[in-house]
Amino acid sequence: MKLTVFGATGGVGREVVTQALAAGHEVTAVVRDPARLAAVPHDRLRVAVVRDLTDAQALVHVLEGRDAVVSALGSANNRQAKAAPVTGPALRAVLAAMDRAGVTRLAAVSAAPVGPDVPGEDFFARAVFLPVLRRVLRDLYADLAVMEAALAASTARWTVVRPPRLLNRPGTGTYRRVVGGNVPGGRTIPRADVAHALLAALDDPSTVCRAVGVAT
Repeated sequence: MKLTVFGATGGVGREVVTQALAAGHEVTAVVRDPARLAAVPHDRLRVAVVRDLTDAQALVHVLEGRDAVVSALGSANNRQAKAAPVTGPALRAVLAAMDRAGVTRLAAVSAAPVGPDVPGEDFFARAVFLPVLRRVLRDLYADLAVMEAALAASTARWTVVRPPRLLNRPGTGTYRRVVGGNVPGGRTIPRADVAHALLAALDDPSTVCRAVGVAT
């Protein structure tokens, strides 16, 4: 499969690139700083520098001839509380560029708090943990919600993967997955498992136009 990966130098994005190459895919990694992928040389890896991810016309050339898109843009790319929204505007441009390039399949990372609460979740999670998290990081989650709304309004064959807190640990390979909801009791997941879920979704028709909760 020929893939274009956005957010390729972030924690999840680098895992997507590494795992996709290991699986035999051809990868175009869209970056601002190519030096951050210098340690991942590969004959099936093309690094494309794009400075403005909100410029749809500038994105068309990195999408032409591709089979699918993976967006690893997310809250980790916009940690400053007062920073301008990144992911929502970028995904709008990506979707417009996909239309022009004739690409329809996309998997994008979001976050569990953007999704619905899990029925039967414990009192602490429902009454304390999630409300506090959503208040403290409301700008980040609002940005991801804009992204999800843009996907839902598009004609793309999209999948959103919603992880809880991300960990810098080796992938488990045994993470839990819920199509259409969040994982009960899901609090953490390694970035490597999120990358695996994004890539696996591309070949899973049950996830098309659905959100998928993942957690260990």
